[in-house]
This record gives sequence, structure tokens and C-alpha cells, in this order.
Amino acid sequence: MKKDIYKIDNSIEKLLNNKHTLFLDQKELLDIKSKINKNKYNIYYPNKSSEKVILYKDNIPKISLYKINSYNPLKHQQILGSILSLNISPSYLGDIIKYKDEYYFYILSDLDNLIQEEFKYVGSNKITLDLVDVDYLKDYEREYETIEFIVSSPRIDNVIARLINTNRDKVIDLIKDKDVILNYQILTKNSYNLKENDIFSIRRYGKYKYMGIKNITKKDKIVVSVLKYL
Repeated sequence: MKKDIYKIDNSIEKLLNNKHTLFLDQKELLDIKSKINKNKYNIYYPNKSSEKVILYKDNIPKISLYKINSYNPLKHQQILGSILSLNISPSYLGDIIKYKDEYYFYILSDLDNLIQEEFKYVGSNKITLDLVDVDYLKDYEREYETIEFIVSSPRIDNVIARLINTNRDKVIDLIKDKDVILNYQILTKNSYNLKENDIFSIRRYGKYKYMGIKNITKKDKIVVSVLKYL
């Protein structure tokens, strides 16, 4: 928690000194918006679906976009883990994107040398990198799978149980093990009622966006819609 507060305060200080922030997730962005006047910054979105953004005052920050080449299929979590294993702070790393069956990632250009020299493997898979134009994916819009199902309530444990086809006891175990992230924070209460546009991820199962109640059945249960990130 103290680390989060420090990052927010440090980001605000940078903006007030005409410097840009590091990459911010959506919760951090909201925190900063609540503390500083909007005329003090601009928001840099690397693409139309960017979840991680950078705030700046005058000069757009320099970031790089890399394409990952691999003979074997890769997974988002593998890529993230392999990059962070290089002792790179998540704040220097932007979105990791799958586009036309290829993975790309944004990173602050200050780390170009490190990435090019040290990032050689994703897990046990040897990779190579191509530095591509940072605007290559500027019109990229994330794809989702729409999932609709019936639950008794929008409680997050109910929704997750239906999504991953398990029981609520298993979901409670996942929450206790800190395997569920809600709106970029570790979920601690299984009784939380999901609200429209809440974003949550379940370790080993994927990332989702709750779209709300779409219908009510004759037995007073609800039909909810969830987007699964692809």
C-alpha cells in the first residue's frame, strides 16, 4: 500500500516538474486524476485499447514497441514473467498485446539496451525481438469473447465459479491465495458485488471485464455478460 502511495505521489511530483510518469494502470490513473487538476497533464495512449498509459506535461515520452519471434506458442503470463525476471519494474512495461498470432510489448525506451541484450528467452523458449514503429499498433482494438450465463447474484464468487466451472469453496481458496485481482488490486472479499466495467483476472484462467446484468429469469435469477480478454 505504501508503495502504491509513493508511486502516485512521485508521479504527481514529476508532472508538476514538467516530466512524464512511468506507465500507469487504470487504478493509478484514477488516483492521480482525483488529486491533480486535469490541465496539469496530458495522457499518452499507445493504442486505442491501452490499459497502461503515461501522463506527461509537454513532451510525449519515448517508448519502444517490440515484436517477439518464437518457433513455439507463447502465453501472456510467460512473457510478463520473463520480462520482470530481468529485474525490470512493471512500471517501465506497457501493455503486452497479441495481434495476428504474434506478441508485442511496449516498454520505456530507456530500457532498450537491456531488453535487446538480455531478453532472449520466454520460459524455456528461445526468442528474438524486432523493434517496430511505435505507431504500428496505434489503431489496435482488443478482441474479446462474450460470455453470458445465469447466476443467483453478481457476487464475484458466484460469477467466477460459473466462469471457470467450479464451486464457491474453490473460488474462496483462490481469493485466499491472492490469485484474484479486481480493478488492479488483490481481491480480499468474496462477497463483493461486481459493477459494470469492473476488470478482474484469475491466475491461470485469464482476464475478464464484467458488463452487467442483461436479463432476469422467471425464477428471479440474473443473466450476466462477461468479456474474456483474448
